[in-house]
Amino acid sequence: MGADDLQAPLDQADDRIVAGRAADGDVAAFGVLVRRYTPMMRAYTRRILNSGTDVDDIVQEAFVTAWQRLPELDDPGKVKSWLMRVVSRKAVDRIRASRPQVSVDHIEHPAPAHASPPRVAETRAKVDALSDALQRLADQERECWVLRELGGYSYNEIAEEMGVPVSTVRGLLARARKHIIVRMEEWR
Repeated sequence: MGADDLQAPLDQADDRIVAGRAADGDVAAFGVLVRRYTPMMRAYTRRILNSGTDVDDIVQEAFVTAWQRLPELDDPGKVKSWLMRVVSRKAVDRIRASRPQVSVDHIEHPAPAHASPPRVAETRAKVDALSDALQRLADQERECWVLRELGGYSYNEIAEEMGVPVSTVRGLLARARKHIIVRMEEWR
């Protein structure tokens, strides 16, 4: 009985068993998770970034983090949604890190009225307020909101991605939107 004979049953095992073994340090089990979820994580990351650049790096970083933090996962059966949250955070972090940093030291032209310093400051404050509101959402609500609003996913796609019913997606999005509306009220 060779290594391939042992691998086949592991490939067929459900997430709870595979993730449980990987959390215990089983490299072969973790390899199953990598093979099982890399395509989905790549597609999701590509949609969040709106391009193919950095996708493989982000997915790899997500798996490195997952390997390190897998023992902290409370329910190994929910490894799929947990991995999607990890890769989502990595992708959002990459977006934040790649925001252009504009140096105002060498600006010689007067700013147009719509880009006046008070307007720019107000816009930045709005973005910061939205970022803060998103960070205060529960993980599932934030993931749902990001998939819908940034990823352009349909309700059915979100439900499939997160492994929850469409009705749960509707509820999560409604709570997330309500929270954001309340937190952003002063910016209306």
